[in-house]
Amino acid sequence: MNRRDFLVASSAIAGLSALPRFAFAAAAEINVYSGSDANIIDFWTNTVLPAFAKVHPDLAVKLTDAGDNAGLRAIGDRALAALAAKSDPQADLFEHFDPRLPAGGIEAGLWVEFSDKNIPTYGHVNPMAIDVPQSLPYRGSQVLLAYDSTKLDPKDAPKTWDALTAWIKANPGQFVYNRPDKGGSGGNFVRRAIHEANGRDPSKFTVGNYTAEAGEKALTPAWKILNDLAPSLYEKGAYTSGNSQSIQLLAQGVVTMVPVWSDQVLQAIAQGVLPETTKLVQLTDLALCGNFSRMTVFSNGANKEAALKLADFMLSSEIQSAIITELGGFPGVSWDHISDDLRQKYADVIPASIPTFPSGDWETNINDGWYRNVAPGLARG
Repeated sequence: MNRRDFLVASSAIAGLSALPRFAFAAAAEINVYSGSDANIIDFWTNTVLPAFAKVHPDLAVKLTDAGDNAGLRAIGDRALAALAAKSDPQADLFEHFDPRLPAGGIEAGLWVEFSDKNIPTYGHVNPMAIDVPQSLPYRGSQVLLAYDSTKLDPKDAPKTWDALTAWIKANPGQFVYNRPDKGGSGGNFVRRAIHEANGRDPSKFTVGNYTAEAGEKALTPAWKILNDLAPSLYEKGAYTSGNSQSIQLLAQGVVTMVPVWSDQVLQAIAQGVLPETTKLVQLTDLALCGNFSRMTVFSNGANKEAALKLADFMLSSEIQSAIITELGGFPGVSWDHISDDLRQKYADVIPASIPTFPSGDWETNINDGWYRNVAPGLARG
């Protein structure tokens, strides 16, 4: 089971297309579209929208599940055409989208540029989360290390790559990660090895800079690192089939430590899938990869100003705290704007960095190269 399937299965609702609208004699209705997992839509439906209605009873929100990113892109294409025709795109806010799409949208002025002029809480945004001014980060997820504290004392938990690899070798059979094409927790463990082999510099990798020569140079030393670790892994070089299977092995006490998605593992602990003795740690020399979900607001939306109020509300203390406690996600704002008790509770996982890694040709060749060079005897599929 991959991360999306796990989160969908954990949600009380799945397969919804049109969700309830919250209206209280509203003067405007904000059309919000989401392409996220069912647990995110559940969060918006049960937490965000009722709270927003209390603060802005004059504004209604219609939340619609677009299905996936392809669904959002189709609406984005429609909105870009509407911009050229000076007509209503019938959409105001995307819950999670990259404004670089559709092509030419930013140049045409399709998206609102966020700043403290239209988002009063914009100054609270975590600087590490800021991408382009047309996107507003409001929640994040990052790969962490989860471990059994009955077997590993938290004071001894590795917090650097060198300490982690030393621990894996000193505790053979007690660490496992999933195949990189079967889930982001294992995939980002592999990418952390790639970063380590390339001077811990994520900026060396961009969507457009992959070439066969660059791939050979950057990836070959990472395969050496991972091959060196393989004999010390679970069953002397076994790999799980997905994020959830890694969590299951940890829950069963078969292994002591696994890489995990922050939201998935915090939900697993909250739901009792993992015991409360499960602890989390992040590497401090260079963190494992993660990313943020970023809202976009249409510049030509009929309810643009109302949508900006909703976007600002998403950065409020109430919602940002709920993202941690209910979703198991990371806040979009700096941790300085989170309550002291939550900061202390999650002190070991507050990242000093949030590196990302591009998809596209890099992703394809990382997966292909891992099977070819690290696990050549493993059947793919």
